[in-house]
Amino acid sequence: MNSKKQLLEKIMNNQEVIGIIGLGYVGLPLAVNFAEAGVKVIGFDKSQDKVDMINNGDNYIGDIRDAVLRDVVDKVKLGATTDFSKMKECDALIICVPTPLDKFRKPDMSYIESACTEIGKNMSTNTFVSLESTTYPTTTEDFMLPIIEKESGLKHGEDFWLAYSPERVDPGNKNFHTRNTPKVMGAMTTDGLEIGEAIYKKAIDNIHKVSSPRIAEMVKILENTYRLVNISLINELALLSGKMDINIWEVIEAAKTKPFGFQAFYPGPGIGGHCIPLDPFYLEHIAKKYDFDLSMIHAAGHIDMRMPHYMYIKVATALNRHKKPVNGSKIMFLGVAYKPNIDDPRESPALEIMDITAHKGGDVFYHDPYIPLVKTNEGRGFQSIDLTEENLKNADVVVLTTNHREFDTEFIKKYSKLIVDLRNMIKEGGENVYKL
Repeated sequence: MNSKKQLLEKIMNNQEVIGIIGLGYVGLPLAVNFAEAGVKVIGFDKSQDKVDMINNGDNYIGDIRDAVLRDVVDKVKLGATTDFSKMKECDALIICVPTPLDKFRKPDMSYIESACTEIGKNMSTNTFVSLESTTYPTTTEDFMLPIIEKESGLKHGEDFWLAYSPERVDPGNKNFHTRNTPKVMGAMTTDGLEIGEAIYKKAIDNIHKVSSPRIAEMVKILENTYRLVNISLINELALLSGKMDINIWEVIEAAKTKPFGFQAFYPGPGIGGHCIPLDPFYLEHIAKKYDFDLSMIHAAGHIDMRMPHYMYIKVATALNRHKKPVNGSKIMFLGVAYKPNIDDPRESPALEIMDITAHKGGDVFYHDPYIPLVKTNEGRGFQSIDLTEENLKNADVVVLTTNHREFDTEFIKKYSKLIVDLRNMIKEGGENVYKL
């Protein structure tokens, strides 16, 4: 029996061991899904704190139910470790590590490189390897493959199989989660594609196979760049509409009445989360190697980058019209999560607006029911204060940065001296309400 058939037989009999590298918003839910299906899972992470929490059945991801995590840990279907040598016990290794930008807004591939190095040093033969992290097209073939082959001494297609299957995690989404969100996957060989489908369908209902990893990599970029371009467009139109005394929210509601050819996107203080603000810069990186200028995507990315500055100007203008400077004013931000009803502040525009405001001398504080502590991009630490009548009255201006469902807009409007609403939370404004 050849190696592919041996592995497929193990998968069919639920005897395979899955290794998940990176136990964050992507990796841990995926690990839990495999474990719920009766597959043994080993989670790998460099954070001892995360490893200890998982092994104790303590959950730190909002999209996972606490009882489900405890159940799969108690049944010894899921365990976590910082010992990467245990990769040799795995039949499949799935990489779910961060892919941030460096200080020059270039792709930071160090996490993927480190994962591939560990895989090459530790994996056994006949292992399926898949990357889920956001990256640029050609990463799987041109970046990962050489590292794994060099470190392992093994040959792709004979000793292991390599694929790319982009994560599609939407924190806080109550309708779509890891299992019922269709999954795209492209492998470097047809054998790898067959093995990958057999593995992934244990945890995910619908697998959409594509012809190569670079197709799957471009799918991820397309999905998020589509949103970036459209959100940046509506943000730019919102800024113009403000100058022209046009209510952009009313414009959008009217445009939505067209039953074809229009999809509504909504303005805000900027785009947060891991993927959308970063993806265009990953695509620009590889486009330069092909001597191609992504002018539209470049423009959209830079509109998004400038939005927090424009939002600071909104705050400063509102204060100025009430004869107050930013310097010395008490400025309360409501919401530091990048989207409503979640505990995730990654790339949140609120943090950058807070940094700019504090740099200009504003006395900054915040309330977020989901995030008790936060550190801004410039390293400022803040602790959430209570949303009380006293704290609202104490603020010279209240800035609505995240539209959490817990925010009682009537209460906020009643006790705030001045409001800058960046999320259209207060439908009927007044002289003390300034909207985006």
